[in-house]
Amino acid sequence: MRLRLMTEQDIPVGLRLNTLSGWNQTAVDWHRFLDNSPNGCFVMEHDSKVVGTATTISYENRFAWIGMVLVDPEYRKQGIGTQLLRKTVEYLDQRHVPTMKLDATPLGKPLYQKLGFVTEFEIERLVLKRPSEAASTALRSTRTHVGKVQLEPVVRMDREVFGANRGFLLRSLFREAPELAVTVREDGAPHAYAFGRRGAFADHLGPWTATSRESAEVLLKAFLARSSRETLIVDCVKSNVVACELLSACGFAPSRPLTRMTRGPNTFRGRPDLMCAILGPEFG
Repeated sequence: MRLRLMTEQDIPVGLRLNTLSGWNQTAVDWHRFLDNSPNGCFVMEHDSKVVGTATTISYENRFAWIGMVLVDPEYRKQGIGTQLLRKTVEYLDQRHVPTMKLDATPLGKPLYQKLGFVTEFEIERLVLKRPSEAASTALRSTRTHVGKVQLEPVVRMDREVFGANRGFLLRSLFREAPELAVTVREDGAPHAYAFGRRGAFADHLGPWTATSRESAEVLLKAFLARSSRETLIVDCVKSNVVACELLSACGFAPSRPLTRMTRGPNTFRGRPDLMCAILGPEFG
């Protein structure tokens, strides 16, 4: 076994591993990891074959995100995931990143607890499957459109909500799927916003942030109207009762639980009370 840095040449292998696991990432997502953290993404090799991955992204050095801890099904239960996870923690410690965060599955949670991660809040992945004819045409509403002029105010609001600047990710989401980016403005300033990604098998709503039930519903309906996919995914913050109710009313069903966990001083908590849904467990 050999643990080394991930490169762009490894992206097809990363795609293979996330497809085998039923995950929704595309090549664009893997490029996001490597473009923003070229020295913080790792693979495990066995006889020159990549059998595992792990990624990190640092947000303003306030905290870093650990994600994409994947192991080839044929090589599981050999400690590969543990070695990759320990490598990410070691790398971030060496960079003096004070806080690490991740979104854990029930299977991974005990391992993360052993490494000093503690629970911050709970997340529920919800999935909607709809017939193709139910995918509506694009919403005809300029009131909810995010244009270039409005994008930067959204980035500033997101910094307060998320706890750090991740404008590079939001701009990337907007470039790839501008039709899935929506906002609700009041007096010219955003007070609710949502972005979307076109994944391997589903469109993914997130981040989804709102200050009121009305604005949350406007954003959700806009996303549903603009998406043409039969399968839709949302990683909903379970404590946000409004978001859970709206999603349930639209037919979203629970798929799997996730736990947001943190290691180190959680100084920059952001505003979880305004989060309807996260960007995704791989990004935060």
